[in-house]
Amino acid sequence: MTEDNLRAEEEVQLPQLHVAEEIDDEEEEMGGALYEHFRVVADKGQQLLRVDKFLMDHLRDTSRNRIQQAARAGFIHVNEKPVKSNYRVKPYDVVTLVLDRPRFDNRIIPEEIPLDVVYEDDDLMVIDKPAGLVVHPGWGNYHGTLVHAIAWHLRENPNYDPNDPGVGLVHRIDKDTSGLLVVAKTPHAKTKLGLQFFHKTTRRRYNALVWGNVKEDSGTIVGNIGRNPADRLQMAVFPEGSDQGKHAVTHYKVLERFGYVTLVECILETGRTHQIRAHMKHLGHPLFNDARYGGDQVLRGTTSGSYNAFIRNAFELCPRQALHARTLGFQHPTTGKEMDFSSSLAVDIEALLEKWRAYAQAIK
Repeated sequence: MTEDNLRAEEEVQLPQLHVAEEIDDEEEEMGGALYEHFRVVADKGQQLLRVDKFLMDHLRDTSRNRIQQAARAGFIHVNEKPVKSNYRVKPYDVVTLVLDRPRFDNRIIPEEIPLDVVYEDDDLMVIDKPAGLVVHPGWGNYHGTLVHAIAWHLRENPNYDPNDPGVGLVHRIDKDTSGLLVVAKTPHAKTKLGLQFFHKTTRRRYNALVWGNVKEDSGTIVGNIGRNPADRLQMAVFPEGSDQGKHAVTHYKVLERFGYVTLVECILETGRTHQIRAHMKHLGHPLFNDARYGGDQVLRGTTSGSYNAFIRNAFELCPRQALHARTLGFQHPTTGKEMDFSSSLAVDIEALLEKWRAYAQAIK
């Protein structure tokens, strides 16, 4: 399986991509100063060559698509000026990659952070991640991540190197999403599990509380997901078959109705960044208290003061998007046994649902 194939499945965890990962950091805020991260001078015999192809020969662990994204963002410079992907490099050109933040030491040092390990053997671990824990180091989160916690947990395992891209996280979930993740302890396990995510043979179900009374009891949302051109911190949904974004499919089923909000189960067919959050907003039902996608406002209900107070209390009870990775299933990379795991709803989401149940009962 090639790197480009892996990248088609957004949740699959690739080796540390250095340049590529930094460009794609979804929590990044654009700043003013630019910092040089890479420099190469074309030799005197350089034939005219597009800069994206030129950099493909010089940068490790990235893809042409990522380089083109960097060029569109103004991060690829030639002779100290930003250029487009189709710029043709000539002899003695100075090609640089600049980013809006300085370089940092990205070596993983084990940190003693509690882990809820659901299952563990010689090949893998299944972890129940709490909300608020960043999965992987990135801009603004160089320490205190799940990766650092895993490194501590496996610190006495001589075969596990947290800085080896061939082991570790196989997929990711957002910082403020709780629930199940699988971690590979060997390169063999990571390859086998990664292929299952790529070929969509894993089984993943999420529970989400969304605004509004979802009309259909079940359905499927199909629409490309890509960076929102109007807000780069959001993902947007584009028409299927569009040249914008990547193909994405989410199946959903209503579990419980509370009038102004609905508890749904979402089954991922693909795994794009913010897929459930973006798809449910596109359907007209943003996740409850999802600040990134407008769910932290009163979107349904009455205008009464008591109702507004109720919603404020509900937001305080669950101060993040109400999304939980409830189940995870896959084939064991060594034994071939089918394995399925489930996680109880996070305490804050369970308390939120009880609050809505009581409210719905009271207004009947």
